[in-house]
Parts: sequence; structure tokens; C-alpha cells
Amino acid sequence: MSFSKHVLVTGGAGFIGSHLVDALVLAGHRVRILDSLVPQVHHGEAPAYLNPQAEFLPGDVCNRALVARALDGIEVVFHQAAEVGVGQSMYEPERYMRANTLGTTILLEEISHARHRIEKLVVASSMSIYGEGAYACAQCGDVAPPPRSGKQLRDHLWELQCPRCSGPLSATPTNEDKPLAPFSVYAISKQDQEQLCLVMGRAYGVPTVALRYFNGYGTRQALSNPYTGLCAIFCSRLLNQRPPLIFEDGEQARDFIHVSDIVQANLLALETAAADFCAVNIGSGVSSSVNHVAALLCRALGSRVEPEIVGQYREGDIRHCVADISRARRLLGFTPKVTLELGLAELVDWVQTQSGEDFAHEARHQLAARNLMY
Repeated sequence: MSFSKHVLVTGGAGFIGSHLVDALVLAGHRVRILDSLVPQVHHGEAPAYLNPQAEFLPGDVCNRALVARALDGIEVVFHQAAEVGVGQSMYEPERYMRANTLGTTILLEEISHARHRIEKLVVASSMSIYGEGAYACAQCGDVAPPPRSGKQLRDHLWELQCPRCSGPLSATPTNEDKPLAPFSVYAISKQDQEQLCLVMGRAYGVPTVALRYFNGYGTRQALSNPYTGLCAIFCSRLLNQRPPLIFEDGEQARDFIHVSDIVQANLLALETAAADFCAVNIGSGVSSSVNHVAALLCRALGSRVEPEIVGQYREGDIRHCVADISRARRLLGFTPKVTLELGLAELVDWVQTQSGEDFAHEARHQLAARNLMY
């Protein structure tokens, strides 16, 4: 693909979107941002870090006229805009489906009118659409277990059992062929975003790539949003001299991917056609427990506060999911560059210059009041 391009980044004032905007500007592209500045994240104000060399259009992806205006002259679209948060989506489903599913549909309909000009669409998908990650049973081989039962969770039996023989399961790397089984409204809306983009892209001849982000972290993640990434939530608690709240027993496995590596994957998706019309995992490929991450952050921030093991389950949560990134390596030439230790050190340096209100207890109350936590 020849450079430079006129690029639209929806959600370009957000955590990942703003870092992507910076990288695109640095690469010589002309960049336009469309972002609604969600009050829960931005308090209604454009963030100070917003790149001054990018054109900024404040507004909603559900505003058809504004979306059409945002696409004027655009050759490449990075669709990052989304409401984010598993727990909140379970009690504000309309908000999530409107922003994520309807907003994506409107964007795609307007892209279809400009299909002869749009050279690439890259959409931010999510590991949440897998539900549980991949598992193996020593007796039965590879299995895709159903959600844990309410009785199992109330009995604090956190690990999954084989659906065939009831034996123990081992988590294995999750590849893109694993059946999708979203556990939350948020996950359903992200599956909608991915599949809408791939279907419409193929139908209209717009090369489209869906990047399934795993657990992103890094600077600019909203510290006052209790539904943002785990690392930011833990940092906000520690800044306010409160213990990180760890659900279940803290041994659930996650794949933490630094924001710079997510940006790297987006740029690679722009530069190559090898992943067109594909869904691709973007993670580190490294398994880390929630307890391990909490301990690293406590140590890095010099906190004497010990994490609190809540011993409860939140509706929509999963036990284990870690990325198999072999497709990303093969199709995109993607290699994660930032280790968790280095990435968290950078995050902590930034966090120590910030302030953030802690709303974790409020979020927990909202879930408990609706019997979504037990």
C-alpha cells in the first residue's frame, strides 16, 4: 500500500486509539479522529494528549450525517470506537448495543457508499468473543467447555471440568478457530462489530481485518473508569491507598498485551494484504495470573497495601484465556516487543504523575444489586 494515506480513526481520543493516531501521524499519514468523548472516560473534555496534528471531529458514530462527514476523502478506516466493560454491559445493554453494534452498522453503511475509495478497514475486535479460552483434557483431548454452573461458582470451585468425563482441564493457547461463545453483552457486541465488518467488507470489496485484542494495558488508560482494563483499575485502587480487588481466587490466566504492540499490529494490518478478510489474535502469547499482575503493581508502586481476594464471581467473567498468536506472526509478521515487566514499569511511571478517583466499590455495588455477582 502506497503512502501517505488519509486515515480515519474512530475512537481516536481513547486509550488505544490515541496511541494509534500518534503512530499514524509519525508515519506521515493525514489523520482524522471521530470520538464522542464518553463522560465516563473523558469527562466530556478532549484529553491533553490528543495529537495536535490530527483533525478532531467530536461526535457519535451513531450520528449518520457526522459519520458521512468524517469519511469524506478518507482512504483507510481504523474502527476503534466502542463502549468497553463486561460488567457494565450486563446492566446497560442498550448503551453497549447501540454504540458497538448500531454504531458499526451505520459506519459500514456509509463506507459502502464510499467503497471505491476505501482501501482498508481495520476493526478492533476482542478476545471476549471466545468466552472461555481453549482447554485440553488428559482423557478426552481438546474440549470447549460450557460456562461454569451457578452451583459450581457458589461452591467456589473455580476451575472448569471436562464436559465429557468431568475430569480436570488444562488451559491451552486459544487460536482463531476456537468456537465463539460470548458470555456478556459486551462480548456479543464485539462479535457483532467483527462479523459485520468482515461480512460487509467482503461484500463491498473493502479489504478488512479484525484484530482480536487480548488484555491491553499502558499509558492513557482511564484511571477513573471502573470498567476499563484490569491494570488501570488496580493502579487506581493503589493510588487511593486501597487494595486491588481480585475476584475468584486470582489464579485466572490472562494475556496482557502492551498498547504499543497493539498499535504495531494495526500498522502491520495496514501495510500487508495477507490478513485481509481474516480475524487475527493480538496478544503476547504469555500466560499471567491476576494475582501475579497485582503483586507486580503493588511492588512497583511501593504500596504496602495487600490485594484483597474477594472470592466472588462476576457474571460475564471467564476463567482462562491466553492467545495463540501464530496466525498474527504468519500473516502480519507480528512479534510482541514489550514484556509485561517492562510494560508495567512504564505504566507505573505514568500512573505516578496522574490522579484518579476509585469507583470500584460503586461498580461492585451495581453488580451485586442486580444479582450479577455471587
